[in-house]
Amino acid sequence: MILIADSGSTKTSWRLLQPNGYTIQAKSVGMNPYYQDTASIIQILNDLFFTQLFPSLQTPQEVSEIYFYGAGCATPERCQIVEAGLKQVFPLAKIEVHSDVLGAARALCGQEAGIACILGTGSGAALYDGKNIIQSAISLGFWLGDEGSGGYLGKKVVTDFLNQEMPEHLALLFAKRYQLTRENVLENINKPFPNRYFASFSKFFFDHLTEPYCYESVYQSFVLFFDRRVSKFENYQKYKVHFTGSVAFYYANVLRQVANDKGIALRNIIEEPIAGLVLYHQKDY
Repeated sequence: MILIADSGSTKTSWRLLQPNGYTIQAKSVGMNPYYQDTASIIQILNDLFFTQLFPSLQTPQEVSEIYFYGAGCATPERCQIVEAGLKQVFPLAKIEVHSDVLGAARALCGQEAGIACILGTGSGAALYDGKNIIQSAISLGFWLGDEGSGGYLGKKVVTDFLNQEMPEHLALLFAKRYQLTRENVLENINKPFPNRYFASFSKFFFDHLTEPYCYESVYQSFVLFFDRRVSKFENYQKYKVHFTGSVAFYYANVLRQVANDKGIALRNIIEEPIAGLVLYHQKDY
């Protein structure tokens, strides 16, 4: 059996491909080796097996191949953290750990060249030749980058609120909804997964997108993403640009407007790449 995972910082989508053609779906929390160690990943995997994959799998040894695509898996050292956890729980499986951007590219572009982008809790972009990533956009992480992501949008709405730079009528709505203070924000930024914490506030923009302040905030964050990530690829105008992730999916109208204003050929926008990854790997099963 083949186990496929698409993991962001917030959640992981799993698919178990069985020899009879059936696919088992499962969900777990996100696994990001930038924030988690192997022991934490093993705990998540054990819970996944015993609560969701069993009894479809009588034993973990039935898994012959694992393809894991994850946020934070940008270097061999980070990939090794995840691979060690997978090997502990599924000892007989052939394991490949790749970046979430490669997963997005394979899901969005298949065998064709293109630019694959992620706008979820975090953000990323890469130039894909139909098989492999040939150039990745520079990533400065949550605190210094992640333009266009849920974490970036959440960070903006929180800082605008605390700095009293939000329109007064929206500030009143924000205060009532979140009961936010400077003290609890500063407390939470030192906890694990600060990107998840800030991303939880980004929905405020979506719920009030007809407000000029909210629309412009989202629009400009996407402008920054295209300027700092997509436009850095040589001859980027020649490629079809694709997006995956919850932010790209739910703000698709704004994203398409920004792309159109910049003369960029925007094609597929999907919420999750897992279905495309199943199709990509089924061809060899």
